[in-house]
Amino acid sequence: MSAAWLVVALLGGAAWRVFGGYPRRPRGKVLSRRELAALDALADAVFPGGGALGRSGCEADVPAYVDGLVALSAPRQRLLLRLLFFLLEHGTLLFPARGGLAGLRRVSALPEASRVAWLEGWRTSRLFARRLVFTSLRAVLTLGYFADPEVQRRLGLVPFEIETPVRTADLLYPRVGRPRASVAFGPDALTPSRDAAPLVAPRARP
Repeated sequence: MSAAWLVVALLGGAAWRVFGGYPRRPRGKVLSRRELAALDALADAVFPGGGALGRSGCEADVPAYVDGLVALSAPRQRLLLRLLFFLLEHGTLLFPARGGLAGLRRVSALPEASRVAWLEGWRTSRLFARRLVFTSLRAVLTLGYFADPEVQRRLGLVPFEIETPVRTADLLYPRVGRPRASVAFGPDALTPSRDAAPLVAPRARP
């Protein structure tokens, strides 16, 4: 009987670790609230708030971007990405963080400093597989981080607004794939022509 209770206790502990104790939050397009909580923790560990750009991974809404990326991925890539997040969320069972038994907690339950140090162990590991896992995670999170408009602004990458003139063709033809009735311009919207010298290609030197 004691062995049966031990098995029940182990199964109950495993179920709690995987499913229990996560904060209440909406599901994503594809990812569960547990996966999003793991991404919150991982994003802030890879991109802490005190970094060069002063914007953390969660402030850049990296988890939401990754959720959209997973939703657009093919089924096989979607499965691999979700397995990647699961592996890192529970990877402390294979490679505990510092702190004794507390280092066995799932990554989203660790303090941020412990998460940063733990991921640094994956980045610098002598095992190629661990370094590959970290590189894969960083590549996915980096896509989301640099897609954030505020991060782009701080890097000076936000493009300038371009004023598009309205020409006669805009009164005649709709945008590609749109019906003729979608033409929104009338004769009054035409941009006045400017008297400017045409560009002339320089002549090739002999």
